[in-house]
Amino acid sequence: MPSILVWDLPLRLFHWLFAASFAGAWLTAESDQWLSLHTFLGYLMLGLIGFRLVWGLAGGRYARFSSFLYRPREGLAYLLQAVRGNAARHLGHNPAGSQAVFLLLGLGLLVGLSGLFVQGGEEQHGAAAGLLGYAAGKAIKEVHELLASLMLLVVFAHLAGVALESWLHRENLPRSMVTGRKAAKAADSAVAARPHYLVAFLLLLALAGFSAWWFQYRAAAPGVAFVGKKLPESALWKAECGSCHQAFHPSLLPARSWQRMLAQQDRHFGDDLGLDAGTVRELLAFAVPNAAERSATEAAWKINRSVKADAAPLRITETPYWARKHREIAAADWNHPKVKSKANCPACHLDADAGTYEDAAMQIPR
Repeated sequence: MPSILVWDLPLRLFHWLFAASFAGAWLTAESDQWLSLHTFLGYLMLGLIGFRLVWGLAGGRYARFSSFLYRPREGLAYLLQAVRGNAARHLGHNPAGSQAVFLLLGLGLLVGLSGLFVQGGEEQHGAAAGLLGYAAGKAIKEVHELLASLMLLVVFAHLAGVALESWLHRENLPRSMVTGRKAAKAADSAVAARPHYLVAFLLLLALAGFSAWWFQYRAAAPGVAFVGKKLPESALWKAECGSCHQAFHPSLLPARSWQRMLAQQDRHFGDDLGLDAGTVRELLAFAVPNAAERSATEAAWKINRSVKADAAPLRITETPYWARKHREIAAADWNHPKVKSKANCPACHLDADAGTYEDAAMQIPR
Protein backbone atom coordinates (compact mmCIF):
# COMPACT_ATOMS: atom_id res chain seq x y z
CA MET A 1 0.00 0.00 0.00
CA PRO A 2 1.16 3.57 -0.56
CA SER A 3 2.23 5.54 2.52
CA ILE A 4 0.84 8.83 3.77
CA LEU A 5 1.98 11.32 6.39
CA VAL A 6 0.30 10.53 9.71
CA TRP A 7 2.59 11.98 12.36
CA ASP A 8 3.42 15.62 11.64
CA LEU A 9 6.90 16.98 12.33
CA PRO A 10 6.08 18.87 15.57
CA LEU A 11 4.53 15.70 17.01
CA ARG A 12 7.56 13.60 16.08
CA LEU A 13 9.95 16.16 17.58
CA PHE A 14 7.91 16.21 20.78
CA HIS A 15 7.88 12.40 20.96
CA TRP A 16 11.64 11.93 20.72
CA LEU A 17 12.56 14.99 22.81
CA PHE A 18 10.12 13.93 25.52
CA ALA A 19 11.55 10.40 25.54
CA ALA A 20 15.13 11.71 25.64
CA SER A 21 14.41 14.21 28.41
CA PHE A 22 12.80 11.57 30.63
CA ALA A 23 15.56 9.04 29.98
CA GLY A 24 18.25 11.63 30.66
CA ALA A 25 16.52 12.84 33.83
CA TRP A 26 16.22 9.26 35.08
CA LEU A 27 19.92 8.54 34.45
CA THR A 28 21.08 11.74 36.20
CA ALA A 29 18.72 11.54 39.17
CA GLU A 30 21.17 10.09 41.71
CA SER A 31 24.24 12.24 41.05
CA ASP A 32 24.83 15.64 42.63
CA GLN A 33 27.36 16.43 39.92
CA TRP A 34 24.65 16.01 37.26
CA LEU A 35 21.99 17.91 39.21
CA SER A 36 22.11 20.92 36.88
CA LEU A 37 21.53 18.69 33.83
CA HIS A 38 18.81 16.77 35.68
CA THR A 39 17.05 20.03 36.48
CA PHE A 40 17.41 21.28 32.91
CA LEU A 41 15.82 18.09 31.59
CA GLY A 42 12.98 18.44 34.09
CA TYR A 43 12.20 21.97 32.92
CA LEU A 44 12.50 20.77 29.31
CA MET A 45 10.03 17.97 29.96
CA LEU A 46 7.53 20.40 31.47
CA GLY A 47 7.92 22.75 28.52
CA LEU A 48 7.40 19.91 26.06
CA ILE A 49 4.25 18.77 27.87
CA GLY A 50 2.96 22.33 27.71
CA PHE A 51 3.55 22.34 23.97
CA ARG A 52 1.85 18.95 23.57
CA LEU A 53 -1.24 20.12 25.44
CA VAL A 54 -1.55 23.06 23.05
CA TRP A 55 -0.80 20.90 20.02
CA GLY A 56 -3.35 18.36 21.21
CA LEU A 57 -6.01 21.04 20.72
CA ALA A 58 -4.66 22.99 17.75
CA GLY A 59 -2.41 20.48 15.99
CA GLY A 60 -2.83 18.23 13.00
CA ARG A 61 -5.52 15.61 12.54
CA TYR A 62 -3.73 12.72 14.25
CA ALA A 63 -2.10 14.90 16.91
CA ARG A 64 -5.38 16.20 18.32
CA PHE A 65 -6.67 14.55 21.47
CA SER A 66 -10.14 14.38 19.94
CA SER A 67 -8.82 11.86 17.39
CA PHE A 68 -7.88 9.29 20.03
CA LEU A 69 -10.30 9.67 22.92
CA TYR A 70 -11.28 6.17 24.03
CA ARG A 71 -12.87 4.83 27.18
CA PRO A 72 -10.65 2.66 29.45
CA ARG A 73 -12.67 -0.46 28.63
CA GLU A 74 -12.04 0.14 24.91
CA GLY A 75 -8.32 0.23 25.58
CA LEU A 76 -8.50 -3.00 27.59
CA ALA A 77 -10.59 -4.67 24.90
CA TYR A 78 -8.09 -3.68 22.22
CA LEU A 79 -5.21 -5.00 24.32
CA LEU A 80 -6.94 -8.37 24.72
CA GLN A 81 -7.60 -8.49 20.96
CA ALA A 82 -3.94 -7.70 20.28
CA VAL A 83 -2.81 -10.54 22.53
CA ARG A 84 -5.17 -12.88 20.65
CA GLY A 85 -3.84 -11.56 17.34
CA ASN A 86 -7.09 -10.15 15.94
CA ALA A 87 -6.87 -6.45 16.87
CA ALA A 88 -7.87 -4.01 14.14
CA ARG A 89 -5.20 -1.75 12.68
CA HIS A 90 -5.49 1.98 13.36
CA LEU A 91 -3.89 4.65 11.21
CA GLY A 92 -3.51 6.93 14.23
CA HIS A 93 -3.33 5.95 17.90
CA ASN A 94 -5.07 2.71 18.79
CA PRO A 95 -7.23 2.62 21.97
CA ALA A 96 -4.55 1.05 24.19
CA GLY A 97 -1.79 3.27 22.84
CA SER A 98 -3.90 6.39 23.30
CA GLN A 99 -4.30 5.66 26.99
CA ALA A 100 -0.54 5.19 27.32
CA VAL A 101 -0.16 8.66 25.78
CA PHE A 102 -2.49 10.23 28.35
CA LEU A 103 -0.83 8.34 31.20
CA LEU A 104 2.64 9.47 30.12
CA LEU A 105 1.54 13.08 29.76
CA GLY A 106 -0.21 13.05 33.13
CA LEU A 107 2.63 11.33 34.97
CA GLY A 108 5.20 13.50 33.21
CA LEU A 109 3.36 16.60 34.38
CA LEU A 110 3.21 15.33 37.97
CA VAL A 111 6.86 14.28 37.92
CA GLY A 112 7.92 17.69 36.60
CA LEU A 113 5.79 19.70 39.03
CA SER A 114 6.85 17.61 42.03
CA GLY A 115 10.45 18.10 40.90
CA LEU A 116 9.91 21.87 41.00
CA PHE A 117 8.80 21.61 44.63
CA VAL A 118 11.70 19.31 45.49
CA GLN A 119 14.08 21.88 44.02
CA GLY A 120 12.28 24.70 45.80
CA GLY A 121 12.20 22.94 49.16
CA GLU A 122 15.28 20.75 49.39
CA GLU A 123 17.54 22.99 47.31
CA GLN A 124 15.80 26.35 47.85
CA HIS A 125 16.13 27.16 44.16
CA GLY A 126 13.98 27.43 41.07
CA ALA A 127 10.42 28.57 40.51
CA ALA A 128 9.22 27.24 43.90
CA ALA A 129 12.17 28.52 45.97
CA GLY A 130 11.15 29.58 49.47
CA LEU A 131 7.63 28.14 49.27
CA LEU A 132 8.59 25.05 51.28
CA GLY A 133 11.07 24.13 53.96
CA TYR A 134 13.78 21.49 53.75
CA ALA A 135 11.63 18.85 55.49
CA ALA A 136 8.72 19.35 53.08
CA GLY A 137 11.10 19.25 50.13
CA LYS A 138 12.53 15.95 51.32
CA ALA A 139 9.03 14.48 51.75
CA ILE A 140 7.98 15.57 48.25
CA LYS A 141 11.17 14.02 46.89
CA GLU A 142 9.84 10.61 47.93
CA VAL A 143 6.65 11.29 45.98
CA HIS A 144 8.68 12.59 43.03
CA GLU A 145 10.74 9.39 42.88
CA LEU A 146 7.63 7.20 43.17
CA LEU A 147 5.93 9.03 40.30
CA ALA A 148 9.08 8.71 38.17
CA SER A 149 9.15 4.96 38.84
CA LEU A 150 5.48 4.64 37.84
CA MET A 151 6.21 6.58 34.68
CA LEU A 152 9.08 4.25 33.85
CA LEU A 153 6.73 1.27 34.17
CA VAL A 154 4.29 2.91 31.76
CA VAL A 155 7.18 3.54 29.35
CA PHE A 156 8.07 -0.16 29.41
CA ALA A 157 4.42 -1.10 28.87
CA HIS A 158 4.24 1.35 25.96
CA LEU A 159 7.36 -0.14 24.37
CA ALA A 160 5.94 -3.65 24.76
CA GLY A 161 2.72 -2.49 23.11
CA VAL A 162 4.63 -0.94 20.21
CA ALA A 163 6.55 -4.18 19.71
CA LEU A 164 3.37 -6.26 19.84
CA GLU A 165 1.49 -4.11 17.35
CA SER A 166 4.50 -3.89 15.01
CA TRP A 167 4.60 -7.69 14.94
CA LEU A 168 0.82 -8.04 14.68
CA HIS A 169 0.39 -5.71 11.70
CA ARG A 170 3.80 -6.34 10.12
CA GLU A 171 4.87 -2.71 10.21
CA ASN A 172 7.73 -0.82 11.84
CA LEU A 173 6.02 1.63 14.21
CA PRO A 174 9.23 3.19 15.59
CA ARG A 175 10.30 3.99 12.02
CA SER A 176 6.94 5.59 11.31
CA MET A 177 7.54 7.91 14.29
CA VAL A 178 10.80 8.93 12.60
CA THR A 179 9.50 9.39 9.06
CA GLY A 180 5.93 10.24 10.04
CA ARG A 181 4.58 7.97 7.30
CA LYS A 182 2.44 4.83 7.52
CA ALA A 183 1.03 2.51 4.88
CA ALA A 184 -2.55 3.42 4.00
CA LYS A 185 -5.25 2.68 1.53
CA ALA A 186 -5.56 4.96 -1.46
CA ALA A 187 -8.80 6.32 -0.05
CA ASP A 188 -6.94 7.49 3.07
CA SER A 189 -4.71 9.87 1.15
CA ALA A 190 -7.32 12.59 1.60
CA VAL A 191 -6.83 12.51 5.39
CA ALA A 192 -3.04 12.69 5.37
CA ALA A 193 -1.50 15.04 7.93
CA ARG A 194 0.24 18.27 7.05
CA PRO A 195 3.95 18.53 7.98
CA HIS A 196 3.68 21.91 9.86
CA TYR A 197 7.30 22.88 9.26
CA LEU A 198 6.92 26.37 10.74
CA VAL A 199 5.64 25.05 14.07
CA ALA A 200 8.48 22.51 14.16
CA PHE A 201 11.01 25.27 13.47
CA LEU A 202 9.60 27.44 16.27
CA LEU A 203 9.71 24.47 18.66
CA LEU A 204 13.36 23.82 17.84
CA LEU A 205 14.13 27.54 18.10
CA ALA A 206 12.60 27.67 21.59
CA LEU A 207 14.56 24.57 22.60
CA ALA A 208 17.83 26.00 21.28
CA GLY A 209 17.22 29.34 22.99
CA PHE A 210 16.45 27.75 26.36
CA SER A 211 19.43 25.38 26.10
CA ALA A 212 21.81 28.19 25.16
CA TRP A 213 20.57 30.38 28.02
CA TRP A 214 20.83 27.55 30.56
CA PHE A 215 24.28 26.27 29.63
CA GLN A 216 25.79 29.67 28.90
CA TYR A 217 24.51 30.84 32.29
CA ARG A 218 26.20 27.84 33.85
CA ALA A 219 29.40 28.28 31.84
CA ALA A 220 29.74 31.91 32.92
CA ALA A 221 30.48 30.77 36.49
CA PRO A 222 30.45 27.10 37.53
CA GLY A 223 27.68 26.46 40.02
CA VAL A 224 26.07 29.86 39.40
CA ALA A 225 22.69 28.34 38.61
CA PHE A 226 22.61 26.99 42.16
CA VAL A 227 24.27 29.71 44.19
CA GLY A 228 22.87 29.71 47.69
CA LYS A 229 21.78 32.76 49.63
CA LYS A 230 24.57 34.81 51.11
CA LEU A 231 25.34 33.72 54.66
CA PRO A 232 26.25 36.09 57.51
CA GLU A 233 29.97 36.80 57.75
CA SER A 234 32.40 37.92 60.45
CA ALA A 235 35.79 39.47 59.78
CA LEU A 236 37.05 38.26 63.15
CA TRP A 237 35.87 34.71 62.46
CA LYS A 238 37.66 34.65 59.11
CA ALA A 239 40.81 36.16 60.60
CA GLU A 240 41.06 33.81 63.60
CA CYS A 241 39.86 30.58 61.98
CA GLY A 242 41.31 31.27 58.57
CA SER A 243 44.82 31.89 59.90
CA CYS A 244 45.46 28.12 60.11
CA HIS A 245 42.87 26.48 57.85
CA GLN A 246 39.70 27.22 55.92
CA ALA A 247 37.31 29.34 57.97
CA PHE A 248 34.43 26.86 58.07
CA HIS A 249 31.11 28.62 58.39
CA PRO A 250 29.41 28.04 61.77
CA SER A 251 26.33 26.62 60.01
CA LEU A 252 28.27 23.39 59.52
CA LEU A 253 28.17 22.38 63.22
CA PRO A 254 25.63 22.75 66.03
CA ALA A 255 26.00 25.66 68.44
CA ARG A 256 27.05 23.33 71.28
CA SER A 257 30.00 22.18 69.17
CA TRP A 258 31.30 25.72 68.81
CA GLN A 259 30.72 26.37 72.50
CA ARG A 260 32.65 23.25 73.41
CA MET A 261 35.42 24.07 70.95
CA LEU A 262 35.97 27.58 72.31
CA ALA A 263 35.60 26.46 75.91
CA GLN A 264 38.63 24.25 75.42
CA GLN A 265 40.49 26.52 73.01
CA ASP A 266 43.72 25.85 74.91
CA ARG A 267 43.51 22.24 73.65
CA HIS A 268 42.43 22.89 70.06
CA PHE A 269 43.53 19.71 68.29
CA GLY A 270 46.91 19.86 70.03
CA ASP A 271 47.31 23.64 69.86
CA ASP A 272 46.60 26.51 72.22
CA LEU A 273 44.68 29.22 70.36
CA GLY A 274 45.54 31.80 73.03
CA LEU A 275 42.31 33.75 72.59
CA ASP A 276 41.38 36.31 75.23
CA ALA A 277 37.93 36.29 76.84
CA GLY A 278 36.66 39.19 74.74
CA THR A 279 37.61 37.48 71.47
CA VAL A 280 35.94 34.24 72.58
CA ARG A 281 32.74 36.11 73.42
CA GLU A 282 32.73 37.85 70.04
CA LEU A 283 33.35 34.58 68.18
CA LEU A 284 30.52 32.87 70.07
CA ALA A 285 28.23 35.83 69.40
CA PHE A 286 28.69 35.10 65.69
CA ALA A 287 28.81 31.28 65.78
CA VAL A 288 25.87 30.42 68.05
CA PRO A 289 23.07 32.29 66.21
CA ASN A 290 24.44 31.11 62.84
CA ALA A 291 25.06 27.47 63.75
CA ALA A 292 23.50 24.41 62.12
CA GLU A 293 20.26 24.68 64.14
CA ARG A 294 19.33 27.75 62.12
CA SER A 295 19.16 25.57 58.96
CA ALA A 296 20.40 28.36 56.72
CA THR A 297 21.44 25.83 54.05
CA GLU A 298 20.51 22.31 53.02
CA ALA A 299 23.88 21.07 54.32
CA ALA A 300 23.28 22.75 57.70
CA TRP A 301 19.80 21.25 58.00
CA LYS A 302 21.00 17.74 57.19
CA ILE A 303 24.04 17.98 59.47
CA ASN A 304 21.91 19.17 62.38
CA ARG A 305 19.36 16.36 61.84
CA SER A 306 22.13 13.76 61.83
CA VAL A 307 23.79 14.80 65.10
CA LYS A 308 22.28 13.43 68.31
CA ALA A 309 20.93 16.03 70.73
CA ASP A 310 23.51 15.13 73.38
CA ALA A 311 26.47 15.09 70.96
CA ALA A 312 28.83 17.98 70.24
CA PRO A 313 31.27 16.87 67.51
CA LEU A 314 34.34 19.01 67.07
CA ARG A 315 34.99 17.99 63.48
CA ILE A 316 32.56 18.35 60.57
CA THR A 317 33.87 15.00 59.31
CA GLU A 318 32.59 13.39 62.54
CA THR A 319 28.96 14.22 61.81
CA PRO A 320 26.89 11.24 60.57
CA TYR A 321 25.61 13.19 57.57
CA TRP A 322 29.13 14.05 56.38
CA ALA A 323 30.26 10.45 56.78
CA ARG A 324 27.21 9.13 54.90
CA LYS A 325 27.57 11.67 52.11
CA HIS A 326 31.26 10.92 51.52
CA ARG A 327 31.41 7.17 52.06
CA GLU A 328 31.33 6.33 48.35
CA ILE A 329 34.28 8.56 47.47
CA ALA A 330 37.20 6.38 46.43
CA ALA A 331 40.54 6.43 48.22
CA ALA A 332 42.17 7.56 44.97
CA ASP A 333 40.03 10.72 45.03
CA TRP A 334 41.04 11.50 48.61
CA ASN A 335 44.70 11.01 47.63
CA HIS A 336 44.41 13.22 44.56
CA PRO A 337 47.12 15.94 44.54
CA LYS A 338 44.43 18.63 44.58
CA VAL A 339 42.67 17.08 47.59
CA LYS A 340 45.05 15.18 49.95
CA SER A 341 42.93 15.93 53.04
CA LYS A 342 39.29 15.51 54.06
CA ALA A 343 39.48 19.04 55.44
CA ASN A 344 40.30 20.47 52.01
CA CYS A 345 36.68 21.19 51.08
CA PRO A 346 37.45 23.82 48.37
CA ALA A 347 39.16 21.11 46.30
CA CYS A 348 35.73 19.70 45.38
CA HIS A 349 33.17 22.28 46.52
CA LEU A 350 33.20 25.41 44.38
CA ASP A 351 31.25 27.33 47.01
CA ALA A 352 33.15 26.13 50.08
CA ASP A 353 34.35 29.61 50.96
CA ALA A 354 30.77 30.86 50.89
CA GLY A 355 29.74 28.01 53.19
CA THR A 356 26.67 27.05 51.16
CA TYR A 357 27.84 23.66 49.81
CA GLU A 358 25.26 23.41 47.05
CA ASP A 359 24.88 19.94 45.55
CA ALA A 360 25.41 21.16 41.99
CA ALA A 361 28.52 23.18 42.93
CA MET A 362 30.57 20.06 43.58
CA GLN A 363 33.21 18.68 41.22
CA ILE A 364 35.60 15.93 42.31
CA PRO A 365 39.03 16.37 40.68
CA ARG A 366 39.85 13.48 38.36
